[in-house]
Amino acid sequence: MSMSLVNSNSYLESLLQGQPRLPPSPLAWFNQLRANAVDHAGRLKLPTTRDEEWRFTDLSPLVRHSFQPARAAPALQTADVEHFSLTEAAIRLVFVDGKYMPQLSTPAERLGNRGLIVTNLSSAITANAEAIEPHLGQYARFEGNLFAALNTAFLHDGALVIVPRGAVIDTPVHVLLVTTQPEVASHPRCLFIAEAGSEVTILEDYVSLNEAIYVTNAVTEIAVGDNAQISHIRVQRDSTEAFHIGNCAVSLAHASRYRSVSVALGARISRYDLNTALAAEGAECVIDGLALINGRQLADTHSSIDHARPNCTSRQLHKCIADGSAHAVFNGKIMVRPGAQNTDSAQSSRNLLLNAKARIDTKPQLEIFADDVKCAHGATVGQLDSEELFYLKSRGLSEVAARNLLTYAFGAEIIDRIPIASLKYRLERTVLEQTKKTEP
Repeated sequence: MSMSLVNSNSYLESLLQGQPRLPPSPLAWFNQLRANAVDHAGRLKLPTTRDEEWRFTDLSPLVRHSFQPARAAPALQTADVEHFSLTEAAIRLVFVDGKYMPQLSTPAERLGNRGLIVTNLSSAITANAEAIEPHLGQYARFEGNLFAALNTAFLHDGALVIVPRGAVIDTPVHVLLVTTQPEVASHPRCLFIAEAGSEVTILEDYVSLNEAIYVTNAVTEIAVGDNAQISHIRVQRDSTEAFHIGNCAVSLAHASRYRSVSVALGARISRYDLNTALAAEGAECVIDGLALINGRQLADTHSSIDHARPNCTSRQLHKCIADGSAHAVFNGKIMVRPGAQNTDSAQSSRNLLLNAKARIDTKPQLEIFADDVKCAHGATVGQLDSEELFYLKSRGLSEVAARNLLTYAFGAEIIDRIPIASLKYRLERTVLEQTKKTEP
């Protein structure tokens, strides 16, 4: 698709000229959802730095390229993606350039998990329409979001996870989204549903097989039922020449729990919007994030935690490490609506600059419209602590070794919260390598 036309009145026509015609669904509501998204995409424009929500993120490098829909996905073998596999994750869905790859996947039914659905959305939507319709397209709203509208307009293949009532899934579900082709635009879609009383851990993993320029425009919707729990790990390790736009929307029911750890390592420009709605009493969320960037990378994270009902709890810790001339952005908003009494919310943004040319912009926000609440937020931006450096040097470490150790520890605090041991180990190694300086 030609993103360079995105500000013209005819840009949607240009997009669709290169986009393969999607087969109509027998489900009228699904066809209508895509049609509505096409209609809204035709009226929206690419955000610019004149838009408040995008004032730190200049997308002009994106429109200098002409991107097309992915051609037929290459015939990858299991060996081509095996180094991304995880020891603990027996259930895996693999998508290559936006297309579902059943030969590389291990869906739940192969392992005898009765009732658990882990499969391709397009092949399961008819049989599971009753479970899917109340959620698909209902949380990641596209009325004012061009990227969500485009994703929904092109909605076909996607990761579908439905955990049945009361089920506790003791193996992580690995959704692996691989890009292989240069100058392509893909629109990955994920829908995760945890029915009442269920528990599951899901890894949403974006990777590339080469250092190419491409666009990934991802949308994830998560519904957590009464007394259910989802641990959601999102790792973005795209090509450092790529563009990554991600939208995730979460709805929490009564006494449900959502645990999120997001890690951004790749992409020339990345933007991740996470919107969490605590929509019923007793809901809890813990949201942690790390952006580790270098060179001329830009990583922008926007989050919104909406306390819509009383007696809900939220915790958030977001960290950025910027080296070279990189630019990290964090905007975290906590909304406490009228009547949401006994809200307990805390947010912290901690940021580390490793180079005088690097830049970090952070903006924690609290909007409180109830009077019986406990809310706090804070933000810091700085360099390594001189006293900590002095202490380590006094114990025999060189200046460089002390800096490496402190930088690694700063990022590893977030990595350590990932509940998948093999992934935690790999990411800790990545943090160690990316923050390591050599002796002069």
